[in-house]
Amino acid sequence: MIRRAVLLLLASLVLCAGAGQAQAAGYRYWSFWDRDGDRWVYATQGPSTTRPSDGDVQGFRFAVSEDSGDAARPRGEADFKTICATTPARDAKKRVALLLDFGTTTDAPSGETPPAPRTACAQVSPDATTAEALATVAKPLRYDAGALLCAISGYPEKGCGEQISKQQQKPTEEKKNTSGGGPSLGLVAGIAVVGVLGAAAIWQVRRRA
Repeated sequence: MIRRAVLLLLASLVLCAGAGQAQAAGYRYWSFWDRDGDRWVYATQGPSTTRPSDGDVQGFRFAVSEDSGDAARPRGEADFKTICATTPARDAKKRVALLLDFGTTTDAPSGETPPAPRTACAQVSPDATTAEALATVAKPLRYDAGALLCAISGYPEKGCGEQISKQQQKPTEEKKNTSGGGPSLGLVAGIAVVGVLGAAAIWQVRRRA
């Protein structure tokens, strides 16, 4: 019975370790946001179909996210009057304030460094989409065959909405300083339990002999 318990526990540890390695961290992509008062709201349409009004504030954030529920919000000042202060109103034109957050080094593709977040005031025709407004202030833009926005101002140079595993995602500084590169506490505890059960099994065999 003890030997069987040891084998079952070992199998459980292997399965748990494999499941943790296989779990995906999310997707690396540019998320699109609307400013609603003092908060960011995940946009319900893409930038190529959204037609903002004069005075709207919209944001873009590059990060690794599992879905819209956990997507990282743009950081920095997001006030229309501040962003468009030096862009006077014009007839037959609208102004759209844009906040571009290129993310952190943790979410950056290998070998790339994210530019600092910045803002821009796009002045475009009244029927222009967000994508058209973005193109006037943040070229070059890059899209994939499905019209997914892949790069703003040339960042990132490669990739587009790729899935990122736990192993591929870069650790944060906090994780680097505290992990020590060793096995997890749960795994160590499991190994200790296996050792105790194994010793008990050996003692039981010797006793019977």
